[in-house]
Amino acid sequence: MSEPPSVNAVPAGNARPRHKGTLRRTGEWCARHFVIVIVLWLAALAGLQVLNHAYGGTYSDDFSLPGTQSQEGLDVLKKHEPAAGGYSSQIVLHDSSKPLTDFSSQVSSAVSSLQKLPHVLSAQNPLPPPGQKPPPPPSGTVNVGPLSTDGKTAYITVRFDVQPSTLGESYLHGVDSAVQPLRAAGVDVEYGGPLGELARPDANDRASEVIGFGVAIVVLLIGFGSLMAAVLPLVTALICAVCGLALLGLLAAASTFATVSPTLATMIGIGVGIDYALFLVTRHRQNLMNGRDPVASAGAAAATSGHAVLLSGCTVIIALSGLWVSGLTFIGKLGLAAAVTVVTAVAGALTLVPAILGLIGRRIDKVHVRTPVAEADPQAGEGAHGGWHRYAQRVERRPWWFLSGGVIVLLVLAYPLLFIQLGHIGDGADPKSFTDRRAYDLMSSAFGPGSNGPLTIVIDQTSVPQSDRSALLSQAQKALTDVPDAATVTPLKATSDGDVLIATAYSVAAPQDKKTTDLTNHLHDDVLPQAVKGTDASTYVTGTTAAQVDFLDIVSRRLPLIIAVVVGLAFLVILTVFRGLLVAVKAAVLNVISIAAAYGVVVAVFQWGWGGPALGVSGKVPIESYVPMMMFAIVFGLSMDYEIFLLSRIHEAWLRTGDAKGSVAHVLEITARVITCAALIMVSVFAAFLLSDNIVVKMLGLGLAASVLIDATVVRLLLVPAVMTLLDRSAWWTPHWLDRILPHLSAEGDTEAGP
Repeated sequence: MSEPPSVNAVPAGNARPRHKGTLRRTGEWCARHFVIVIVLWLAALAGLQVLNHAYGGTYSDDFSLPGTQSQEGLDVLKKHEPAAGGYSSQIVLHDSSKPLTDFSSQVSSAVSSLQKLPHVLSAQNPLPPPGQKPPPPPSGTVNVGPLSTDGKTAYITVRFDVQPSTLGESYLHGVDSAVQPLRAAGVDVEYGGPLGELARPDANDRASEVIGFGVAIVVLLIGFGSLMAAVLPLVTALICAVCGLALLGLLAAASTFATVSPTLATMIGIGVGIDYALFLVTRHRQNLMNGRDPVASAGAAAATSGHAVLLSGCTVIIALSGLWVSGLTFIGKLGLAAAVTVVTAVAGALTLVPAILGLIGRRIDKVHVRTPVAEADPQAGEGAHGGWHRYAQRVERRPWWFLSGGVIVLLVLAYPLLFIQLGHIGDGADPKSFTDRRAYDLMSSAFGPGSNGPLTIVIDQTSVPQSDRSALLSQAQKALTDVPDAATVTPLKATSDGDVLIATAYSVAAPQDKKTTDLTNHLHDDVLPQAVKGTDASTYVTGTTAAQVDFLDIVSRRLPLIIAVVVGLAFLVILTVFRGLLVAVKAAVLNVISIAAAYGVVVAVFQWGWGGPALGVSGKVPIESYVPMMMFAIVFGLSMDYEIFLLSRIHEAWLRTGDAKGSVAHVLEITARVITCAALIMVSVFAAFLLSDNIVVKMLGLGLAASVLIDATVVRLLLVPAVMTLLDRSAWWTPHWLDRILPHLSAEGDTEAGP
């Protein structure tokens, strides 16, 4: 058999140290001193829980968009009319039998009590003074409140000096007390907007975690037959995830993290934690079957599979770190939250797993439900004649067929991505058990869907001379007449100091609808500039809905940059580790295509409504603006997990034999079982989060599950073997000049670890 090309093989192979590597020494030490390591981990687990309980912070969706026109408009309002600025929420009142004017005393009492609450700037009474009828809406416009035409639905607009969703659940006690007279009189009272989000029940992911763990046990028992080998990855993953969540809680005490952060961290932490532990346990069990001593076997597993785990974890963290390129702290911190549990998962795989393996010793397969198997590790080309090996040989004979078939499948799945509509998921998609959903429905029925997302128009005329302000008011009011897609625009009113004009526009569609996004942009880009033409006035469109549109614009502009940074960094990692230019290009391209396919699945289910109602989603919804960004970073990192694990074994076999095609068949034979089981486990963990009431969590759960499933089947079983067969020995080629400047990292660990 010919030797591997020396240009690229020598640096990766000959540079491997003859002494025991750090990972092997660490693994052996942990396996030998298992009592110390396990006690330290349990102490850390207990200590972090105590610290988190005592000093841990809370999670909220309070974030600002400095430099955006919506934030600047809000700042103008706060300066000139504090009562009209701040953050608004609606308290919706409804009685099906009597007009609300019959409850005027209770409404007045509730409004008065609300005004006395901390952080409340103002509370608007929706009813006319006693004895008077509500004024009719202007001719040609629709009634947008605050009292419906039949008088049975109304809303109290409450403005806060801080985002209500950050005030904590205890704040709701004061709100509940304020509206208690209305509820006692039989009036239905629901909280909309941020106040309704504060009233949502706490997320409970335990059912998802139990399902994920249950499926994992079944998969591992069927795949490997050993009870201890099935339970061990679950135990270590759980310990590591709990430690990571406690660390995240302590970080949340120092900085604000989004409410979805702990769920995201749990999802990623458990998924990678099980996989990382499984890779080591499988390698260790094979070493034991090959006659190794348990301590030496654990060290060898840490030096080989553990090294791949370390590289994989670093790649995942690099991908998550790419989210900071968005320039949005909110997004960057979501990546940081997930990275915390990835770090604890890697630490547990390299220390806690070897320690428990040392404790169990050779008894790991003592209790089994079938004949225990690991990975069956024959030398490449010798005796490997199982089903996976025969499959690899078929791919080797017809690589173009398999490559074409895999690409066609991915393109079909990715097709819906061409029609993706980014936006914000409104309260109308929430379960009807949520008060904000009930408030949304009442508002839509009485005042139209646009009433749930009013747009505040701000015209700052500070720089306009007093003599010109009357003409400006007339000109602006005319420009705001008959605006397309606006159900109505209220007349402009001056603030108490006369320096700012304020109006409210209501869309004909729901806040998350594309028409509302278009209306917001049309007002800001076209209507308002025309309204103040010839003057020095400044214009803004602000409010919650306008801020969401600004956020969407920022995300849309920066998503390509994030994709480029994450793909570029991952490409450099693969190139540096494996010294193969074409291998690195192949990894980047295939992962991008597989992620596009996962995006397509999410669009079809949520935006097109193919199965959305079955998942608890009411109707069709846009794709939450930051979901593609989060999905890309997470999925690309997780895809690199399998990529590095698979390539490290192929590279290891190729360096040993020099047979590029034979190495692919050999590695597919010995890794198919563990990669399939790992993928099924991760799919089950992610898919279990479809039970969440949070639509964003459902999107991420489905997207991540679909991506892992696609990656482990279409990519790893069809595309990777076909591409590696076609590339043959050139897969590991790197130009001399590039090979010289790249740092030398090994994917397989030290030579002493053995195969």
